Amino acid sequence: MNALSQEHCEACRADAPQVSDEELAALIREIPDWAVEVRDGVMQLERRFVFPDFAQALDFTQRVGQLAEDAGHHPRLVTEWGSVVVTWWSHKIRGLHRNDFILAARTDNCFNG
Repeated sequence: MNALSQEHCEACRADAPQVSDEELAALIREIPDWAVEVRDGVMQLERRFVFPDFAQALDFTQRVGQLAEDAGHHPRLVTEWGSVVVTWWSHKIRGLHRNDFILAARTDNCFNG
C-alpha cells in the first residue's frame, strides 16, 4: 500500500485543473504498473490485471466498482475471462486529475489485498 492510496479525493469540478506535466511525471512513478493512454485527445490511466479465471476477474471488478461508488468517481471496466482492464480519467475535465492517480493506487490495493 502506498501513500498515494491513503490520500483524500476531492470533488472534481468542471474548472478543476488537470495535472501538470511535472505532477504527471511524479505521480506516475507512484503507480508504475499503469500506463498513460490518450484517446480522442483525453489522457487516461490504464492497467490490465490478470487472473486465472473469470470468477476472480469478476470478483475484482466488483471490488473496484464498490471503490468507485464509495469515491463517487467511476472508471471504465472491461472484464473478460482472465483479465480486467481498468481505465481512470476525470470526465468533467477531459483529462487526468490527482484523484485518478489516487484511485489507481487504490485499485492496485484491491488487486494486491
